[in-house]
Amino acid sequence: MKSPWPKGKKLVHLDLKGAPPRVEYLHKLIELFSQLGVDGLLVEYEDMFPYEGGLKLLQATAQPAYSREEVLSMQEFAKSKGMEVIPLVQTFGHMEFVLKHRPMWSLREMAHCVGTLNPHKEEGFKLVMEMLRQVVELHPGLHTLHIGADEVYMLGEGEESKLWLASPGHTVEQLFLSHVTKVAQAIKEAWPDMTIIMWDDMMRGMSKDTLKASGLVGLVQPMLWDYTPNLDVDRTVSLLEKYCNAGMSELWAASSFKGSTSVYTCVPSTQRHVDNHVQWLKVAASLSAAVNLQGIAITGWQRYDHLSVLCELMHVALPSLAACLQTLDHGQFSAEAQSRVTERLGIPSVEVEAIGRTSADDSLFPGRKLAELTVELNSLLNSEDIRFFENNMYVRGWFSPYQRQRKMVSPLITMQIHSQASSYLATLQEKAEAVREEMVRLYPDSTSQEWMEENVSPVVAPLQRITEDISTCLNQMVP
Repeated sequence: MKSPWPKGKKLVHLDLKGAPPRVEYLHKLIELFSQLGVDGLLVEYEDMFPYEGGLKLLQATAQPAYSREEVLSMQEFAKSKGMEVIPLVQTFGHMEFVLKHRPMWSLREMAHCVGTLNPHKEEGFKLVMEMLRQVVELHPGLHTLHIGADEVYMLGEGEESKLWLASPGHTVEQLFLSHVTKVAQAIKEAWPDMTIIMWDDMMRGMSKDTLKASGLVGLVQPMLWDYTPNLDVDRTVSLLEKYCNAGMSELWAASSFKGSTSVYTCVPSTQRHVDNHVQWLKVAASLSAAVNLQGIAITGWQRYDHLSVLCELMHVALPSLAACLQTLDHGQFSAEAQSRVTERLGIPSVEVEAIGRTSADDSLFPGRKLAELTVELNSLLNSEDIRFFENNMYVRGWFSPYQRQRKMVSPLITMQIHSQASSYLATLQEKAEAVREEMVRLYPDSTSQEWMEENVSPVVAPLQRITEDISTCLNQMVP
């Protein structure tokens, strides 16, 4: 069957700056991706890359970075499955994992903006090139590299940038373009045959003439990202055509299968992400023949950025990914596309929230048990009875802050409150422990700890506080 998606690669984005899978799980995921028809991996290592020498401080401390051997084995395994590996190395914006370190503070555009590199410092440029050199060196035979360059916040606000912008004809647009062009030219000098991809968002407001004059034409392939379910088709087509008319005819799309709902979402909605892909299909069908769409990167963010909380993790998002890929293959999310997903993963529904607890093994759906447990626990954490326990009638009526402070409460009712809170606590703790035990099999211990502290602790703490306060009050009122 010919895919309705235009000829081009389907890449899955591996965001390793949050919940980096253990190597065994990573290999199971790659195996599944190959079965789902994925052509390549867009790998964003950040602090999980085994940087060496002066860059060793960039390695994660909460959990060990992947070793050189693990990075090579991941590539070899992916290649054995017919998949290309494309590293993504941020070179301008979203450099939080670099610029958070004290020795790098002087390289920030603004002191309080941890993500943006100062484009005027040669030391910063050399840092970027050394990062790229180490990554390319550890990817034998590499021929495509993604240099990021999205969301370069506060650019032009630093003192050196203000001085530069004071010269006639200098603009923030040119400041952005000059740094990216410098990086791209240096890459081409070092590796002449390297294909360079970059995010497009900083160029969206630029005119065709500005882009033509930038020096980027022929150096980079823009990747236009839009993760929304109501993606504006006409606007997106217009942007892609603008880049093409500026001379950048080789272009990429970027959609999302998780990590773009809200910064703290735990469980994705498959339908939301399918809708995003349906809109991208409409974009692809509307492009002129001059636009050479190289492919689509289906992004799966584990964090919005290096310093934000974890959002949906890989194990709960595999039904969404499979559904998005089937949507691209079928041109719509048809009944046939849905049945392909449920059969491939051995699940009753494409929505992970509806798959239920079963005794099925993980062979078709690596991480299925953890997905089921995560959904159960997430549902419990968000139940109104538990989340708003402090606001229920009995707590507000017979165990208010005023009553607690004065230790004047109704023993009978507060004992009932204590019993209910203790029951909720026991249930939460039991399910949380089941999630923790399974999570540490697939992710580092630090991921499990972070996930628990972010999602479970804020719900458990008020219940624990109430049970402790009741015990204190009753000790003073009941003989």
